[in-house]
Amino acid sequence: MSGSHRPSVRAKRYVVSSLHYLATMGGVRILENGGNAADAGVATGICINVLQPGSTHFGGVAPIIYCPGTGAPVETISGLGRWPRAASIDTFQKYHGGDLPPGILRTVTPASPDAWLTALARFGTMTFEQVIQPALDLAENGLPVDDQFHAFAGGALGDAPSTTAVFNPCGHIPQIGEVFCQKDLANTFRRMIDAERGAAGDRESGIRAARDLIYKGAIAREIAEFYAREGGLLTYEDLAAFSVRVEPPAHITYKGYDVYTCGPWCQGPTLNMALKILEGVDLRRMGHESADYLHAIIEGIKLVFADREAYFGDPDFVQVPLAGLLDERYAAGRRNAIDPDSAAADMPTAGDPWPFHPEPRGENGPFPILDPDRPQPERLSHWESDTSYLCVVDEQGNAFSSTPSDVVGWTPVVPGLGFPISGRGTQTWLDPNHPSCLQPWKRPRLTPNPALVVKDGRPFMPFGCPGGDAQVQGMLQVFLNIIEFGMEPQEAIDAPRVISHSFPNSFWSHGSLPGEVTVEARIAPHIREELRGRGHIVDDADDWSRGVSRVCAITVDPETNTLLGGADPRSTSYAIGW
Repeated sequence: MSGSHRPSVRAKRYVVSSLHYLATMGGVRILENGGNAADAGVATGICINVLQPGSTHFGGVAPIIYCPGTGAPVETISGLGRWPRAASIDTFQKYHGGDLPPGILRTVTPASPDAWLTALARFGTMTFEQVIQPALDLAENGLPVDDQFHAFAGGALGDAPSTTAVFNPCGHIPQIGEVFCQKDLANTFRRMIDAERGAAGDRESGIRAARDLIYKGAIAREIAEFYAREGGLLTYEDLAAFSVRVEPPAHITYKGYDVYTCGPWCQGPTLNMALKILEGVDLRRMGHESADYLHAIIEGIKLVFADREAYFGDPDFVQVPLAGLLDERYAAGRRNAIDPDSAAADMPTAGDPWPFHPEPRGENGPFPILDPDRPQPERLSHWESDTSYLCVVDEQGNAFSSTPSDVVGWTPVVPGLGFPISGRGTQTWLDPNHPSCLQPWKRPRLTPNPALVVKDGRPFMPFGCPGGDAQVQGMLQVFLNIIEFGMEPQEAIDAPRVISHSFPNSFWSHGSLPGEVTVEARIAPHIREELRGRGHIVDDADDWSRGVSRVCAITVDPETNTLLGGADPRSTSYAIGW
């Protein structure tokens, strides 16, 4: 990997950027056939489900943000599943010794299919049959195995026979360069096409029929029967009752830019919180990637993640004081908690946003987790992360941003369907005092969190990345590179990054690495030494580390409407424009 920056993709009609070059091509196919950003975004996302089983799959999660080019209100789709109604903390305490065992018991309802099809019906122009063609081609006719797919198939499948039957057919691990087919998944897509064709009515009715096949029809019954046989908790009634929601986003302004994320059922609003803290810091004076600059980012992240741990959870079950957390007065107080000369040794104590929140505090907030004497999480030996990402801007300026996720191997593939059901229960706590503790029909707090920036009422930048708890941190640094330092997207993405681990990992069992910061080696040695001098435990990463997240972004020049796209060289990411 060269140390020089690649130029951003420049285009006038459209740009697609995603974590896999073939998924990006799938989105381009749809745009060239007359689709809009939502059509292409859904097509790209389902291609990623096929191409990157070590990061995402069709039965997983897919939070989405969409903004029309006309500047109409930004909307989000809560592509996150719910715990089965039969799940409870007591079950895991009584039968599993307080552990959340890997495998089928971590299952929540599948959200990706509903999210993709809801976005298509609400924002798109095409049928499911049209947008599924690129993914269907990859599943039915095969994809070229790359190093990431090979590594996944050779070691991260889990031990479920139904999963190994798909990804190690006849005991064979797919080798780099082979063409690998997923016939069962292709057949699932074809069954959905048949359901759409058989529906009476308009385009939306057909899309609804394809969706209902998975949640209320024959596929739902096949899923439920498999779970009953295997001792899982998910039922047909859970599937039939589930649906994603179209919701208003979380929002702040940063120096004239409107920044939108999904709600506090994911970690997305921490990006907004960090920006409000840093908005009052003279970052340009500090200098890009100076020790002062990086220290401010790291310490700001620690503060907002402390608040994440204290307050974030499913708003259907938890009173989240989001307006208070995003208030400028609250941000000013948190900013003043940063010691410019010394790093906090661990995650700081959470703040008190309630004086700035318009609603009175209820009985479900705050939580005892605010107690500074609370036992700290165990130190991790491995910092888990996952996920993928995609964004699209089309000729009309419509912008689509999504972070599909969930690893094949977390839960078993459902025989005959070619995909597993979401194992996102891994991001739950069994501590009843945690705002994201397990409760029946509650959503776990999600790490995947797409974002979208609007300038003067029009889409300016969809962006996001994989990386678990590193996502917000990578997105924050790329945003600042563009807005504060005037970089083009590719330059902003290429720039070296730092990632803090001084908080509980969002994945079970929620350990941490107190004080530790991953720093890419391209950051100057004397800067790394200055960080050590302030108390940071610096982990010297490679020049180009996957551990600092892999960001994709597209910007729209408000004066010329020129599109600039970037994709992260730390992965198989690719941006294409025309």
